[in-house]
Amino acid sequence: MADRLIYVSRLVRLSLVGADGAQIGQVSDVVLTGGAGTGPPGVNGFVVRVQKRHVFIGAGRIGEIETEGVRLRRGAINLRQFQLRPGEQLVVGELFGRRLRGSRIIDASIAPAPDEPHEWELATLALAGGGMPSRRKPPVIIGWEEAREVLRDERAGARQAAEIGHLHPVEMAEAIRKLPLSRRRVLADALEDERLADLLEELSEEEQVRIVEDLDLERTARVLDEMEADDAADLLGEFSAERRLELLSAMDPDEAAPVRRLLSFQPDTAGGLMTPEPIILEPTATVAEALARIRDPDLRAPLAAQVFVCLAPTETPTGRFLGVAHFQRLLREAPSKTLGRCVDDAPEPVAPECSDQMVAHRLAAYDVVALPVVDESGRLLGAVTIDDVLDRVLPAGWRVAGAGT
Repeated sequence: MADRLIYVSRLVRLSLVGADGAQIGQVSDVVLTGGAGTGPPGVNGFVVRVQKRHVFIGAGRIGEIETEGVRLRRGAINLRQFQLRPGEQLVVGELFGRRLRGSRIIDASIAPAPDEPHEWELATLALAGGGMPSRRKPPVIIGWEEAREVLRDERAGARQAAEIGHLHPVEMAEAIRKLPLSRRRVLADALEDERLADLLEELSEEEQVRIVEDLDLERTARVLDEMEADDAADLLGEFSAERRLELLSAMDPDEAAPVRRLLSFQPDTAGGLMTPEPIILEPTATVAEALARIRDPDLRAPLAAQVFVCLAPTETPTGRFLGVAHFQRLLREAPSKTLGRCVDDAPEPVAPECSDQMVAHRLAAYDVVALPVVDESGRLLGAVTIDDVLDRVLPAGWRVAGAGT
């Protein structure tokens, strides 16, 4: 076995089996580490899909790699979700598609490390041959040392991704626009679901799709769960109807429900722009309760500027909409006073079919940062905030144009 080359494209089709022969999961990628010195990058471990989860198996845990499967040497596995450590590890799959010597990397092989039992290292890379499909040349095989620059660039990109991940979402979005697509995807893999959701909300839909299109169904659904419902709906609107249905089905049902409602409206209407989860309280709630809700640090400023007062139920679509209690009014009232005595009937609600231009005019006319959206029965469906309207009515590409100012 010492002179064997195992190609990753074949390895990822194999099953992982326990020492007793029972199937555990399926190998989905190889994780490299090291390679900073004169020797080849070593295999740090393998990414294995177990049910709907990707987990990491250290190389030292692997006993044999055969045509029928990859066998564990001993013990159980840790089912914690695999997360790449950018700058320390490199997933082989990220190399595929990179340009090298005028060709594309399409495969890589690993081999047992000399004199090191149960250790593996990167051996060769396969480059796509040119020509017409009917006369395609066989792949060109090169040694790992001929790809040092690509390996170095990938690790540099991973380190850069780790640094970007600590920035404010707006700064993060500005920074990743300067990265090639392959490095943007390294960043997406490295970020936690919530941080990736924050980043996507600061990008155009076209940029969002480019980043998430290579994520698996489960990961994309988890990220959509973390996004604001209106942003998730905008992103889903960029996919085919079939893919959109798959993602909605994979999302948490409670998170998917408001997104489905938003997708039922045209994107350039109040219904398509609104968030279905503003602050909503019953008229019997107190000013103190309202102020406590407004203090939530995770709320966007336009949503924290007012409380929408409705009869039960307070989940959209609500009971009858009664009016708005603005935060400045709440600050002037006694904490024990009920919201029913603080309601303002301005601004006038808009219908979900109201155009984005009309919504913009209404926001300017009332000098407010959010408008209630109600149906024909007077139930609150959501609120359109000024940031979502600006995102719609400003010229295409305004995010990129404003990033350098």
